[in-house]
Parts: sequence; structure tokens; C-alpha cells
Amino acid sequence: MKHKKVGFGAYILLILAVIISVFPFIWSFLAATHTTTQIFQLDYTFKIGNNLIQNIENLMKQAPYMRNMANSVFIAGVYTLGVLLFDSMAGYAFAKYRFKGKEVLFFICIASMFIPQQVTMVPLFIQLSTFGLMDTPWAIIFPGLANVFGVFLMRQSFDGFPDEMIEAARIDGSGDFGIFFKIVVPTMKPAFTSLGILSFVQQWGNFMWPLIAINSKEQYTMPLVLSLMVQPGMIIDYAAVIVGAVISLLPVLILFLIFQKNFIDGILAGAVKG
Repeated sequence: MKHKKVGFGAYILLILAVIISVFPFIWSFLAATHTTTQIFQLDYTFKIGNNLIQNIENLMKQAPYMRNMANSVFIAGVYTLGVLLFDSMAGYAFAKYRFKGKEVLFFICIASMFIPQQVTMVPLFIQLSTFGLMDTPWAIIFPGLANVFGVFLMRQSFDGFPDEMIEAARIDGSGDFGIFFKIVVPTMKPAFTSLGILSFVQQWGNFMWPLIAINSKEQYTMPLVLSLMVQPGMIIDYAAVIVGAVISLLPVLILFLIFQKNFIDGILAGAVKG
């Protein structure tokens, strides 16, 4: 298969796209080292300041930031593990099992993606309040474990897994769970990595539902505590806010840089059929 040569104009567009994408990150890292006054001065836009430590101290004075960071790590981590477990098993069942009504059930799952989140918030709030889970991390974790997009992504990935390997393992006496966890899962790392990163990022930046489900500041996640620092009518320390935003960005950025190859392979695996 011959590859077409990329023209000079395409290179220019790609370079512009990279600059536009990367500039906000570079500006944020540099702005985190400036004072609030310097942030709004163009002379300091591309300079490294010396106010980073003071900004971090100011940030810690305004909120229990490390506690909120721990809350976000716990919620996003447990949520991601749950999504990987439940969505992968559901996707595997839709891809490899034959049962009556499978296509109808899968259609219902896909159709549920078009239901706005706002429609489900009131009944969800009532249910979780009845169970006494409000103002706890579980009020954020439980509602999203059955992620329909994750089921769809894993189903597309498992479609390409050889049926012969499953049948051979079944002939050797392996049960369904043994086949799934010992044979299928180890060979589908790119798909799991893709779903894991997407789920972690989604929950890490989740704002609307945690704002409703969490009441105490000690239970706040990163987006909530940052929004608390920019309330109307208060003096806003933008330098501290940007430092908080940069710190909250680092876990996601590091996670993606470590698993970027598997992430890209997993996204393409379900889209390209041999």
C-alpha cells in the first residue's frame, strides 16, 4: 500500500494545530510562576517567574488542597477500575456470546447514550439519598460504573479476538471466567488502556454531578475546590488558582504520556477491521 506524500500546506496546518493545542499548557505552566498582577501583563507571558512557592503556599491556605487531591485520586481510580471490570465483561458478552435479544439489548444500551445527564439527576439524587450515600465518594462512583461508551468500545475491540482461542481454551476445560481473565484480558491491553485513560480523565474533570452529590468541603474533588476559589464577590488570587489547575493537570498528563502508545492502539483497534 503506497502512502501519499504530505504537501507543504498540510505541514503548515499540522504545525499550527500543534501550537494551538500546546500553547494553553505552556502558558499555564509559566503563569503558575508569576504573581496575579504579572499574569495579566504581556511582558511576562513567555517568562519564568520566581513566585511558584508563594503561589503554592497561598493555594494551601485557601483550601485543604491535598485532601481534595486525594479525594479525586480515590474517586477517579476506583471508578476507572470498576468501569474496566464491568464494561469489559459486558462488551465481551455482546461480542462473543450468542443469546436471544442480544442485538435489541445492545441497541438499548447505545440509545441510552442520547439521554441527557440532566434528566437522570433528580431520580438519581433521590435513590442515593435513600441509600444514605450522598456526600460520600460512592455517590460519584456508583452511578457511572455502567458506562455505555465503554461497553461499546470493548465490544468493538473484542470482536477482533479469535474465536478459535476461546474454543480451544473451552475444550481444555477452562470456564468462562477463566477464559476471560487468563486468556482474553492479557491480550487486550491496548483496549483496556484506552478505556482506562478515557474513564480516568472523564471522572477527574467531572463537575456537575459532584457539585450536587457532595456538600462538605473535605469531600470536594479538584474541580469543585478550584471553582470555590473563583466565586463572585471575592478577591480572586488567580496565581493560586492557576497553580491548582496545573497540579490537577499533572496526573492526567503523566498517565497519558506513559500509556500513549497503548491508548492510540486501543482506539484504532475497534475502528479498523482486517
